[in-house]
Amino acid sequence: MGIFKTLGEKPWLQDPAIAGNAAALEHAPDPSAAAQVALRFILAIVGVLFFLFIITFLSRSQYPDFQALAGAPWQPFSDPSRLWFNTALLALASCAMHFGLIGTRSQRLNLAVTGISFGVFFTIAFLLAQFDLWLHLQSMGFYVNSNPANSYFYLLTAVHGLHLVGGMIVLSNVIFRVWYDDEPQTLSAPLKLCTTYWHFLFGVWLVLFALLSSEPETINTLAALCGF
Repeated sequence: MGIFKTLGEKPWLQDPAIAGNAAALEHAPDPSAAAQVALRFILAIVGVLFFLFIITFLSRSQYPDFQALAGAPWQPFSDPSRLWFNTALLALASCAMHFGLIGTRSQRLNLAVTGISFGVFFTIAFLLAQFDLWLHLQSMGFYVNSNPANSYFYLLTAVHGLHLVGGMIVLSNVIFRVWYDDEPQTLSAPLKLCTTYWHFLFGVWLVLFALLSSEPETINTLAALCGF
């Protein structure tokens, strides 16, 4: 029976140092899980920030000097074609990021690089289109301080754009990894976080789009539902 006893021994558990290292590795926190928790925390903060902006927008809309940007032929967003174009650009950016994530999961580095590249391209195109929309509104006389609705449009789109710029700064870390790491699976975790962030900001933009292009009756109904 001595031979079976010898075979059943676990010397790596008998050594206190080795056993301690094994236990430490077993209970070590998962970096990807911690990053996911951090991202959820950031998304919650961003969501609350835009929620408060929307609430103040609805409250301010009940003052007599507030003039919605849609509802009459001369209002710029009665024809929201420019907003739809910008929305399509951001939707393409979000889809491109998702295709890049699929590339990392399927071990296809070329698809990952293509997805990330198009994601950056369409995001920059969206930001430039938003700036061009600012110039268009100013050429029509809708300045930032001429109407509270104008002020909220510039504020909301600026804050949303800054969050996209912040996401691109984080995404640059993933882009640098492509240059010095040929293993697409190592890009999967950080790219998943960036893709989730892009999807979230696309959802936020859809809410802002619907709000800014709403007619006065719709805005007043929403304000009444909020108790204003």
